[in-house]
Parts: sequence; structure tokens; C-alpha cells
Amino acid sequence: MSKLTITELMGDGIATELQESVYSVASAMPMKFTFETLDLSLSNREKLDRKLFEKVEESMYKNKVALKYPTITKDISPNALIRRMCNFSVILRPVISIKGITSNFKEDLFLYIVRIATGGTYDDPGRLIGQDSAISIRIVERKPCQQAARFAFDFARNKSLRVTSSSKHTIQKVTDGLFQSVVEEVHKEYPDVVHNVELFDALLAKIAMRPEDYDVVLVLNEYGDFLSDMASGLAGSIGTGASGNFSFTEDDEIDIAMFDPSGGTAPDIAGQNKCNPTGILLAFGMLLDHIDCYDLGHALRLSLLSAINDGECTPDINGRLGTREYTRAIVDRLPDYLPDAGDQ
Repeated sequence: MSKLTITELMGDGIATELQESVYSVASAMPMKFTFETLDLSLSNREKLDRKLFEKVEESMYKNKVALKYPTITKDISPNALIRRMCNFSVILRPVISIKGITSNFKEDLFLYIVRIATGGTYDDPGRLIGQDSAISIRIVERKPCQQAARFAFDFARNKSLRVTSSSKHTIQKVTDGLFQSVVEEVHKEYPDVVHNVELFDALLAKIAMRPEDYDVVLVLNEYGDFLSDMASGLAGSIGTGASGNFSFTEDDEIDIAMFDPSGGTAPDIAGQNKCNPTGILLAFGMLLDHIDCYDLGHALRLSLLSAINDGECTPDINGRLGTREYTRAIVDRLPDYLPDAGDQ
């Protein structure tokens, strides 16, 4: 049986219940997982501060894979701190339509959003000029653009998908223009991958009209933030998504990977067996894909989708079960989809 040590970053609110769900699924897998747990709850961050994040950094550089639960942001975002510590430069956010989740959008979505995780206006909160004006600097760097482009084209090549890069390069000629020129240069290394270019405002409309025209969408930081939430809304739930965050070696090979759900801490339902573990379980499935255990990740996704389709899920996605019962419904289905233990 294979073994894996995962850095586990605990959070606030519903984090403990999500952890229980992950552990239940992990224990049903034909693989041994060791979780190296670090408490990133707000109270522990306020108590330990820098010492805590030094331990987080050490663990993540050692284990190379991490699973993070939702955290409260009070003064400084722990996500932003971790991103800087580990040099995360690319975020992968799959957005898919899930049968059983109601949406006003009737088409099927199957998007992989590749977002540059640094720069844009998010790295500069801005400043006042006098009393009536404010300014912020928008930063686009060549290296993160190269890493994101190679990641997107590699991902598309491995799955036989198309890549669409999108920006406002006709208006933001220098910043978005740099992004677009880097993407086109990297594409020369992947002549077998179809690459299309869309202006970002037009892309939003076209995804709503013809989502089947898009597979992998490569975008700058803010655009990826906007697109991820819009696409999740079309799919029917912002809280059922998951993301992968990646840093790279000097040779643009993936170094550290962290996976987390898109939902928040939900303090109003914490401890009540009401939270939806879909996002954290999809994050765990992405982690399994990343370590070349795609068969296990796929089995988890199929079990989860089957439970949702049968209404054996939490009420927020049209089910009738609590967190533990929904997790049990997924675990009960796993044997139908898991490979033989001897294959691991």
C-alpha cells in the first residue's frame, strides 16, 4: 500500500467537520495517508503569529502537498501569506455542472480556469492622493505568465483540450499586452494544442452563450477571480468548487501544491452537522490527481456525483442529509469505483 504525508492546514468555523469528512474518505482509500496538521485558526494565529507560519512553511517545503481548510481573515489573509511564503504563482479552478444541483443556467459547464496568482491590482491596495483621488499600481510579471502558460498548455495537452487566453490587451496594451505576448511565445512549444484568444468582456458573454466552446481558460489574476465566481454561479453553487495552488522550480516544474475548497468558514452552522463537504472532497480529489493517483481521485468524484444525483447530500444542494450522512453516502459508493487494491 502506497503512503503519503500531507500538510494539513486547519482553519475556522466548519473546518473540524470538513476534516472529519476528509478523514472518513481517506480511510476508505487503498492508500495510507498521514496528515501533518497545523492549526491556522484565528485564535492560534493571534497567539503564535510568525512562529506558526514558519512551521507551515517548513512543513509545506518538506511534504510538497497540502490541504487547506477555510480560514477567517481579520487583518492579514493567511492565504496571501502562504502564497508569498511558497511562491504560488498559478491557481487551477475547475468548474463543472453537477447533475442534481439546480441552476438557472441550463447548459453544461466543463471549464478549467488557470489563473495567474500574483500581480494585477491585488498586490497593491492603493493610496490616496489628496482628499478626492486614489491610485493603485497594476503589476504583470513575465515569469508568472510563463509558468501559468506552460501549466495551461501542459494540462490541455495531457487531456486533449483547447486553451483560450483572455485579457484586455487591446486597451491595457502594456500590462495585458505583456501577458498575451508571453502566452503566444510559450504556445510555440505546444503546436499540437489549439490556442484561441478572446477579449475578457466578450469571453464572459460567450461562455454564457456557448460554454462548449471553452476548455482551459488562461487569465490574469483579477480576471480569474471574476471568471471563477461567474462560472460557479452558472453551475449553481459557489461553495462546491475547489482550487489547486502551485509553485514552480527554476525549470518550471511544479514544486509545491496546495488544494482548498472555495467556500468560507460558515460560522453560523459550525458544529451543527449542516456544512457541505463537497468542496473539500473535490480538493482532496485534485490532490490525488496531482500525485498521479488519478484513479483514486476519479473514484472519489464519481462517488460524490452519484450521491448528489441521488439526493443523498446536504440541503443547500437539494439534499436531505447532514454532513456525516452525506460523507457516509460517498464512502459507501467508493467500492463501486475504486480500482483493485493490488493496482496501487
